[in-house]
Order: sequence, then structure tokens, then C-alpha cells
Amino acid sequence: MRRFAIVASVATVLAGSVGIAEAAQRLSAGGLTSIPYGHMEFCQRNRGQCGAHRVLPPIALTSARWKTIERVNRSVNAAVKPKSDLEVYGKRDYWTMPAKGMGDCEDYVLLKRAKLLASGFSASQLLITMVRNSGEAHIILTVRTNKGDFVLDNLRNDVLPVESTGYHYVKMQAPNHSGRWVSIAGRAAEIASN
Repeated sequence: MRRFAIVASVATVLAGSVGIAEAAQRLSAGGLTSIPYGHMEFCQRNRGQCGAHRVLPPIALTSARWKTIERVNRSVNAAVKPKSDLEVYGKRDYWTMPAKGMGDCEDYVLLKRAKLLASGFSASQLLITMVRNSGEAHIILTVRTNKGDFVLDNLRNDVLPVESTGYHYVKMQAPNHSGRWVSIAGRAAEIASN
């Protein structure tokens, strides 16, 4: 399995140099699961961003869309200085758009998601995802494309296929409802964590 991830990673890097990613794995949704506390509180403050919506097919990954995904990931990473919610808001976990150019992982994700929604992506194609990174909870944005699922992450500027991150995938927003979360099951979670 590790060999597949390495081959996929090399293919993505090579493809990235010509402007578009190669095929990636797709995360498999399991059943409904708990909503991260910070996201539940965010939804109470921002009801319009957390409701049911139509599930569209994964977005067709054109060269222009790939460039948009990469640009959004890099520009938000450059614009936001990493600071914990405790440092910025005096709370352990507070999900919001980055304030004063500072925030933690979920704040980066919310801004990236907003920028991609404004660029024509749909909510069902942009799933906030919880992973484990060396045992610690971390939030990333998963973009669902016709070439597989790709990760936008504040810890790296490169947009990677889900299987090339080294993360263990735990749960993500439900594709049909931004205020609900589903567990992640199946082969992609195993490949990604190997």
C-alpha cells in the first residue's frame, strides 16, 4: 500500500508541474457521527453555512480549477499567522474566519472554503475533515473532484491527494448537509495512515 501512495505522490508532483493533478483516492463516508464542538458552535452563530444542500457530482478538475485550488491554499496559508484559539480568543476551541490575520487550522479551512465557494465550487465538493496527525486532531479541507479527493492544509502549501498526506482520516462533513458529520471508512483511510 505504501508503494501506491509513493507512486501517487510522484505522479501528482509531476502533474503539478504541468498544471493539473493526476487521479487520487476518494474518502468513503460512513455513518453519522459526532460534530466537533467548535463546528457545532460555529453553526449556531452562522446558520446559513450549516444546512442541507444538493449533492453535486465531484467538480471536474480542469487546469483552471486546479490553479484556483492551489492559489487559494497558498494565499490563505501566507495571509494567516498560526495562533491558537486560546491566544486569539481566550477559548480552547473557537471556529471562525481568521481574525486580525491570525488563526488555527479550522480558521484557515473556513477561509479557504469561503474563497472556493465564491469561486464556483459547491458545499458538497468542499468537506471540512478531521484527521489525526501524529495522534493530534487536525482540521483540513477536502476538495472532491472527478480525479479524486485532494487536501488543502495550513501545514503545507502543496495540495496533495488524500492518500499522500500521512494522516489518519477520522470524520468529515456530510456531503448533503454542512452541519452534520460522518465517519470516514474504507480503504482510503487505511492507505493514508500507512
